[in-house]
Amino acid sequence: MRLCRAPHNRKGAEGLAALVKAEMGADPFSGTIYVFRAKRTDRIKLIFWDGSGVCLVAKRLEDGEFHWPRMQDGVMHLTSAQFSALFEGLDWKRVHAPSETRTPVQAG
Repeated sequence: MRLCRAPHNRKGAEGLAALVKAEMGADPFSGTIYVFRAKRTDRIKLIFWDGSGVCLVAKRLEDGEFHWPRMQDGVMHLTSAQFSALFEGLDWKRVHAPSETRTPVQAG
């Protein structure tokens, strides 16, 4: 998943796919989810290839704003758990990878 801060306010699926290819040098048909933030921090758009076509998802939060991560070179990678938190409007920084638990070998 890649997060992008690029102008997209009126772009549809084809326009965002072209932006991914031209500006990022990436393949919009790779299955990666590309997330675009609007100037207003309560709106995002997602574009991704699902195997049969390009999908465009737009979301506007009714209350609050998306907690957008700091980005370097215009791109940030998130885990699926962090993306889920971002999409729900939660603070993605509070999501951590599960810690590894040790399974006991014998009772004792």
